[in-house]
Amino acid sequence: MSWWWAGAIGAAKKKLEEDEAPRKHESVALIVGVTGIVGNSLAEILPLADTPGGPWKVYGVARRPRPSWNDDNPINYIQCDVSDPDDAQAKLSTLTDITHVFYVTWTSRSTEAENCEANGKMLKNVLDAVIPNCPNLKHICLQTGRKHYIGPFEVLGKIETHDPPYTEDLPRLNYTNFYYTLEDILFEEVKKKEGLTWSVHRPGNIFGFSPYSMMNLVGTLCVYAAICKHEGIVLRFPGRKAAWDGYSDCSDADLIAEHQIWAAVDPYAKNEAFNVSNGDVFKWKNFWKVLAEQFGVEYGGYEEGQTLTLQELMRDKGSVWDEIVRENGLTPTKLEDVGIWWFADIILGNQCPLDSMNKSKEHGFFGI
Repeated sequence: MSWWWAGAIGAAKKKLEEDEAPRKHESVALIVGVTGIVGNSLAEILPLADTPGGPWKVYGVARRPRPSWNDDNPINYIQCDVSDPDDAQAKLSTLTDITHVFYVTWTSRSTEAENCEANGKMLKNVLDAVIPNCPNLKHICLQTGRKHYIGPFEVLGKIETHDPPYTEDLPRLNYTNFYYTLEDILFEEVKKKEGLTWSVHRPGNIFGFSPYSMMNLVGTLCVYAAICKHEGIVLRFPGRKAAWDGYSDCSDADLIAEHQIWAAVDPYAKNEAFNVSNGDVFKWKNFWKVLAEQFGVEYGGYEEGQTLTLQELMRDKGSVWDEIVRENGLTPTKLEDVGIWWFADIILGNQCPLDSMNKSKEHGFFGI
């Protein structure tokens, strides 16, 4: 049993029956970023027959055409560039039956100031199209992340941060952060509709499935392992000792989706910000053994004094990945789309700061 209903974690294994009778929808979700790592989990879980708040009708928004790996999810897919206010208005303002928004997308720019501008406009465009046109809109879930407590990547390790474990009541850092921009926009926009509630969700490193995620750590490491196997080379650890030996945690994508659904339908979770992580810890040196075993590749641990980075190791491996895709009949992808080397280098190059899940538990969430 999960926190209050069985079925969220591992929802991909529990599809709707094809001959199931049509149901009257009680809730209508808009997932913005449906092909991302959490958006994909939401698209799998929300349509299930026993998902709280349902039956759910689901709209899924993404910038690109619907990918083949997303076809099985029973959602209404909408190709829309939410960074374009005209496209957002044209595609989203007509969806007048929306009751809940799950905002799980973001874009990356070269500086944090640019991130604030670009991401702020995206959220504002969505809310401008939805809030005035959806009379039954009840709740907006906004996903940000643990950089709320440590600052953006450009200042990682360069500014003073709070001591972990991080709790939701810690004050904001005195540095530009697009998560703060998104929160401020959310808080201002919900005032425009009486009774509209919100929740903010702050995961750590997200583990889950999506070829379209800009920070898919497990997927990236699996691509690295597959290339090592293909070339018959050792799976070396491209990180620092602090990460190798230290405790790390993660946030399962299905758990995050479950957490957001909980906040969307449970009155005790309204108008609150929550951390969301698995609640347990692991060590990369143990994970590395499992990764090597899974791919049948020679295990290589941390090497004292080494300065490996995945960006360097994988620099010229695009043609190798093309061979792997062709020989194994995989969905065609480019290495730069499935291997997020810069992100893996940051995570494996630093000790993981942990957060606290106490607030979620105190408000009634016991997902595992």
